[in-house]
Amino acid sequence: MSERSSAGNVDGMTFYRPVLSGVLYRAGFSGGDKSRTGLSQQQRQTLCNAGYSKGFYADFGKNTKYGATSCANGSFDYEAARSSRPSSVMKAVHDVIKSPNDGPVLVHCMWGVHSSGALSAMALVQFCGWSEGRAKQYWNETRNGAPCSGGCDKWIDAKFSNFSVASDLKITDAERAAICPK
Repeated sequence: MSERSSAGNVDGMTFYRPVLSGVLYRAGFSGGDKSRTGLSQQQRQTLCNAGYSKGFYADFGKNTKYGATSCANGSFDYEAARSSRPSSVMKAVHDVIKSPNDGPVLVHCMWGVHSSGALSAMALVQFCGWSEGRAKQYWNETRNGAPCSGGCDKWIDAKFSNFSVASDLKITDAERAAICPK
């Protein structure tokens, strides 16, 4: 669950980790370079060719070019997200769970630890029934020791203060067993 890979990954896929098997993955840029403007067209093409259907950049992204990228496997839709407003990510993950022909979702941020980790932790609560405490522990263990402005407990608490389980995004026990970490 907290396994990560970074060596040899394409730029933008540092700290790549599975979150929900076959459904949700997370990553980020190496070194937290604030000049990043999201994934390039080539990176999005690579993800599309790998079968991903949707990606969210959960960071600054003011100059990021979002939109759809077509490939032989279909299309990869790239959108902005905020860890303080997780509803669009949760809906996209739910759509993939309910539509197995759709490829997985990628959430990424500048470091691949803070915002992408918070969205991943929220997905574990929403779809796997994890407690908020367990999800925050996952977030803390997978942030690779990266510091947090104002303190890490305060940072993740603030993100979760805007999150609640959406009753319209329920999944079955069989779906949960297929995707959730053991």
